[in-house]
Order: sequence, then C-alpha cells, then structure tokens
Amino acid sequence: MKALQIAASGMAAQQMRVDVVSNNLANMSTTGYNARRAEFADLHYQQLSAPGTISAADGTVLPTGVQLGMGVRPTSVSVMLAQGGPIQTSGDLDVMIEGRGYIEVTLPSGGAAYTRDGALKRSADGQIVTSDGYPVAPGITIPSDARTLTISPNGDIYATFNGQVDPQLLGQLTLTGFTNEKGLEAMGSNLYLETSASGAALTGAPGLDGLGVLRQGYLEDSSVDSVREVTELIKAQRGYELNAKVITAADQMLSATTQLR
Repeated sequence: MKALQIAASGMAAQQMRVDVVSNNLANMSTTGYNARRAEFADLHYQQLSAPGTISAADGTVLPTGVQLGMGVRPTSVSVMLAQGGPIQTSGDLDVMIEGRGYIEVTLPSGGAAYTRDGALKRSADGQIVTSDGYPVAPGITIPSDARTLTISPNGDIYATFNGQVDPQLLGQLTLTGFTNEKGLEAMGSNLYLETSASGAALTGAPGLDGLGVLRQGYLEDSSVDSVREVTELIKAQRGYELNAKVITAADQMLSATTQLR
C-alpha cells in the first residue's frame, strides 16, 4: 500500500516545516536575521495509464489517464529577503545597512565572510571587529586617543582628537553585493559565505552601484513576522496530524486484509 510511504513523506515534510519555523522564532531578536521558508515539490508519478493513450477497448484517446503521485519532497529552504526595522542604540560603532549589501569580515583562515550584523566593536589594538572578534574589511584601526567617532552614510569614518578642530579621516567601510543573495551559504554567527549560486562578490562604496547606505547608531532588527510564523506552525501541525491519520487508516485497512478467511 503506497499510502504508507506517501503519508510518511508528508509527515517528514511537515516536520521540516516546523524545524524552519522554530529556527525563525528562535531568531526573532537576532540582528539582521532574515526569515527562512521551506519549499516543497511533488515526487514522481506512477503512470498506470498516460494521458493521450489509445484505449484498447474501443480505440478512443484517454483524456486524463491514471497517474498516481508518490508523495512530496523538499526542494529548498530559501531566505525571505526583507529589510528589518531600525533599532536605535546610539553606539558609535553600531551601523545599520539601509538597502542591499553586506559587511565583509576576515575569518581566521584568511577567507572572507559577509554579514548584515552591524554591531561592530573595537579590539584591544583598536581594530574594528565583529562581536566574535573577526576583523572588518578593509582593516581600519581607531587610535586610542580618539575622542569621538562619526560614520557617514557613505562609510567614511572620522575621529576627533583633543587639540584638533577638524576631524581626521580614518578610512571607509565598504559594502559587498551579490547577484543572487539567496544563494549565500549561512555558516552561523550572522555570517554568510560566497557560493557559485550567489555569484561573485561585488565590493564598492555604500550608496553606489545599487548598494545601501550606512546609518550610525542603529542596528537592523530581525525581519521575522511572529504572527506569520505562528500561523505556519499551526498549519504544519495540522498537516502532520492529517498525514498521521492516513497512516493509521492504511494500517487498519491492511489489518482487515490479513484477517480475511
């Protein structure tokens, strides 16, 4: 009885759906997090009688045929790209990306990763780093005697010093864009890796070539819609229960068959 395998695939699909929803809800307060969505497709079909087949009985053409589906399979867990709301922090190294783009960071291996988490910090030697201590590219060092910091929308970082009237330019933060942002590989810690699906990294100044601008003193909130996620959770739960009932019904039918005398 194929209903057992079909319903089992449905239960596995709904379980994955719940896993995605639970991860979204767990990251409701994660800076720059974009919600994910599980996507599915039907499995192959058993063609007992293909549409357009000529009937052997009278020679007529079958208008629909007999095609039995084999269940469902997951196709992807895609990112729902959306701009999160602004959270005012007043931190001099907190920057929110308004629009497209990612901040490039350097991993311990020397490779590049990308993030929208603009909660930047200052290391012991004054270098601008992420919350996990990864240096932000291009490497910018803040002198220990800097009094105030100002980050302009185009990424220019200015510092003021005692005894100086004009601020000093320390460097410029850049942003990186991708042709297909959904093709980036999430590695945790709010970091993404470039893949062949995302396309090559295109780095430029904020505000140019379609990249967003920076907003100092703000962070990007998670884009998770709690109402939508709870609705998805209820629908997944109901779908799981219905597929479980199909398995129960199929089992009872098989039991009836074995009791035939």
